[in-house]
Amino acid sequence: MKIEELRKIIGENFPDKETAARLAIADADRERERYLSLLDAYEKYYGAEGDLSVYSVGGRSEISGNHTDHNHGRVIAASVNLDIIAAAAPAADGVIRIKSEGFDEDVVTEEDSEGPDPSKYYTSAAIIAGMRRAFENAGHRVGGFTAYTTSNVLKGSGVSSSAAFEVMVGNILNHLYCGGKVSNVEIAKMAQWSENVFFGKPCGLMDQTACAVGGFITIDFLEPGNPVIEALDFDLTARGYSLCVVNTGGNHADLNEDYASVPREMKDVAAHLGGEVMRGFTIADVVGKIGELRAECGDRAVLRALHFIGENNRVGEQVEAIKAGDLDGFLARVNESGNSSYKYLQNVYTTINVKEQGLSLALCLTDNFLRCKKAAHRVHGGGFAGTIQAFVPSEDAAEYKALMDSVFGDGACHILSVRPAGAVRVI
Repeated sequence: MKIEELRKIIGENFPDKETAARLAIADADRERERYLSLLDAYEKYYGAEGDLSVYSVGGRSEISGNHTDHNHGRVIAASVNLDIIAAAAPAADGVIRIKSEGFDEDVVTEEDSEGPDPSKYYTSAAIIAGMRRAFENAGHRVGGFTAYTTSNVLKGSGVSSSAAFEVMVGNILNHLYCGGKVSNVEIAKMAQWSENVFFGKPCGLMDQTACAVGGFITIDFLEPGNPVIEALDFDLTARGYSLCVVNTGGNHADLNEDYASVPREMKDVAAHLGGEVMRGFTIADVVGKIGELRAECGDRAVLRALHFIGENNRVGEQVEAIKAGDLDGFLARVNESGNSSYKYLQNVYTTINVKEQGLSLALCLTDNFLRCKKAAHRVHGGGFAGTIQAFVPSEDAAEYKALMDSVFGDGACHILSVRPAGAVRVI
């Protein structure tokens, strides 16, 4: 579609009722201006020619299952109404060019996708190259394109800006070259592979799946190549609660080793117990060899393994609580998850810089604010820096946001909605 046609559609009839519902758009006027600004930026960098389409991928909120996916565990997650949007058109020269707002343009050729380049680890160009290679490895058609993206899935905000970007690249390739026939679950798997192999980060599959699939879901990674995804009917708003994510503004620089140490240490314990991952082992298995494990793997690894076992069981209990309409049981286990993450998983602050403990401070303030209320809170996402999550009674959400913003800066607290749609072509 020509850019002027898109401008007309967006200006006159965007978002329509169906689109607003599936993308959980709260402010139609603001979103319309956002999409029009996207087209203006695309035209500035790539001109007005070409067959242009518009795409959206939401961020995600990890509801439960902190650092369980990479050891074949279970999680609960939801796609949220913070998203990355893109305007993209095919390019005949086979080169992928992506200009993301606030960042330099990435230019990725066919040769760049031949294999991972360690000198490009942790760069967006590596993600793009990896997604292209993943599509090719799966036998899907690929090609070049130009795209401009803008995102309110803030980097370091704990709602998976990197996963949303990976899935967006796959979303564009899927619709431009595969007729939209590649499933979002397959795109999520390719995104994880890209991040593991080309980006150099040994992440699990939860973030990509939640961003790609959409809605409120539980995922069982017992067989990572074939995760079992189940939609959950859970309306927080109807139950009188707001999902708040607080960005403490922590510095994510030099934390890759912190993140990598979590799955590595869990797998070290599993290897000593005779397995590859912690899924399938019990607390009795760990305690039965506690002396050997402490000597061979270290105390922190043992604690992280015990966290995994408890957390994985908790996810199952929370799923059952949701299905039974047991809000009290669900909230109680959210608090248990936060307690275990802080004490045993130990991903609330980094030992690299112990003076920076924004997550600890946010958890402390939230604990005090929610005391004597039926509520819950926990560290959110990968941890070490970034965000916490709180389930706050809706009548208290504005006051809670004001408190968090006063400490961590205006806009630090996001009051989110669950978004039904995953990765989509919007127009």
